[in-house]
Amino acid sequence: MKIARAQTEADRQACFDVRHAVFEIEQEIIDPPDLDEYDADALHYLALCADGPAGCARIVARGDTAKIGRVAVLRPHRGTGLGAKIMRAVLDDARALGFRRAELESQTHAIAFYERLGFVATGADYDDGSGIPHRLMRADL
Repeated sequence: MKIARAQTEADRQACFDVRHAVFEIEQEIIDPPDLDEYDADALHYLALCADGPAGCARIVARGDTAKIGRVAVLRPHRGTGLGAKIMRAVLDDARALGFRRAELESQTHAIAFYERLGFVATGADYDDGSGIPHRLMRADL
């Protein structure tokens, strides 16, 4: 398994394809659309296995905070630890880039996953427009 920052347009498209499969097809999130105005400037991360793309994530820079989002793992690779590996790679890169904090908007069913990676949930649950409850989470880097 290789996890790296997307360097080519093909890598970025692979990230978008994973997101489409997980968020739009599987979770049926259509509004807001999966692709947004932040994608052009975001840092995208792609997890590749022998048979192709397996997962992805992105960072949107907000000052000294890395806003992590669009974390997705294709169904055949869930339960393998890949999600944690992707997050560790993203967090390591965020530290190397000089970010001091990380934040993300976790679907509430995934809060425990992010807590194991050092994130702390804050505030109340909210609907981000997808119909799926979320909660803001933060971690110092």
